[in-house]
Amino acid sequence: MVGMTYRDARDTREPDPSPADLRSICVDLVTETASLVASRRRELSARGDIRDYSMSKSSAVDPVTVVDTLAEEHLYERISELRPADGIIGEEGSDKESATGLSWIVDPIDGTVNFLYGIPHYAVSVGVARDGEVLAGAVINVVTAETYSAARGEGAAKSVAGEEHRLGATGVESLDMALVATGFGYGAQRRRRQGEIVATLLPRVRDLRRLGSAALDLCHLAEGRVDAYYENGIHCWDFAAGAIIAREAGAVVEVPPLSVSGTEGRLSLAAAPGIADAFAGLLRDAGATRPLGP
Repeated sequence: MVGMTYRDARDTREPDPSPADLRSICVDLVTETASLVASRRRELSARGDIRDYSMSKSSAVDPVTVVDTLAEEHLYERISELRPADGIIGEEGSDKESATGLSWIVDPIDGTVNFLYGIPHYAVSVGVARDGEVLAGAVINVVTAETYSAARGEGAAKSVAGEEHRLGATGVESLDMALVATGFGYGAQRRRRQGEIVATLLPRVRDLRRLGSAALDLCHLAEGRVDAYYENGIHCWDFAAGAIIAREAGAVVEVPPLSVSGTEGRLSLAAAPGIADAFAGLLRDAGATRPLGP
């Protein structure tokens, strides 16, 4: 338009959504995708062994199923409808450049091995970041429909059966009373190193839990089901949503930049504030702060 200044043109753009608005979108996305995942699993199970519909990724024990792919395609399409100029990064290969500075980070099924074996502990995870900083996220346990969400500066909440309550990390102050969640990689060399780290940690904490979903581990930390979490070599789609949920629930969270590949084996850790420093020190002594490689 003649006479319109650069500032005028810029101000006609649609305003950026708030973190709270982004959180609402994340919740809607994980909810509808979880319904799709559950429905497709029932259909495939009715045909026989669902493991017949999987293939390997990084190793023979790192599976991906047709449902992972279908769910990520659904997320890609829905985000492209809602926010067509935003970027999308997904576990199963989605990689769309952002024209707005906002990028959606999606994991269609976090806990695929549990999904294959019928263990009721796998999730859909969606986070959204601006220039590398996560602003909002949501994670849903597909089987139980427990939905965790957070927005920067807004706190974290859990919703199930229409009831919502705010989340908060535990007040534990002693490592020897800390219940710690962790996970393991798929390569034999990394697993060997992770086993050595576990051997150092186990006598120093209350106990360890390995449940099979990094996103849900971080949500469990946020609601006080565990006191700490660590893992080497997870990717941004594994932790983006869970990390902001844990952080907004009061946990101390340290994760690699979103741009860093999980193949480097860097450490992600999160803990209740009363043990965060001691837990970080224990992991350092155990050698977990050194990248483990593939």
